[in-house]
Amino acid sequence: MIEVKEVLGAAEEKMEEAVMYLEEALAHIRAGKANTKILDGVRVESYGSLVPLNNVASITTPDARTIAIKPWDKNMFRPIEKAIMDSSVGITPENNGEIIRLGIPPLTEERRKQLAKQCKGEAENAKVSVRNARRDTIDKLKKGIKDGLSEDLEKDAEDELQKMHDRYIKKVDELYANKEKEIMTV
Repeated sequence: MIEVKEVLGAAEEKMEEAVMYLEEALAHIRAGKANTKILDGVRVESYGSLVPLNNVASITTPDARTIAIKPWDKNMFRPIEKAIMDSSVGITPENNGEIIRLGIPPLTEERRKQLAKQCKGEAENAKVSVRNARRDTIDKLKKGIKDGLSEDLEKDAEDELQKMHDRYIKKVDELYANKEKEIMTV
């Protein structure tokens, strides 16, 4: 016989993972102001291997339009600049011998709309994941009836699952709305 609490716990875990993935995906989308997260995917050649940028330099945002990268080793300026140029960041680094600066250009209206559309796609993917977790759990509960789970317990579990689903869908909508507002604010 299936344990209802375990099944619902597993569903909540999957829904939580979908929301966490969305938060991470939205953090990597550039919204017109400096955010060190946009450099998370940049890998730098260091001593024969590719390492994350934050392993070879400190990354800060001195103001809303600038990201400052200060390499710990002076020999790393060229590899860091090359890695940024080769990445999908789309910003040309400026080097003054002490620090590498990335000037974040203001977004055009067209680019803002593209980014908002990209965010909407990420939010939709998260919603699909939450819905899939609900569907899989309902299937497990239905099979549980065949294994001796009472129909009342199954209905109660489904109601609880629906509330959980609605809560996570609302979280996804809130995350998307906040990111869209951030992108569209000039």
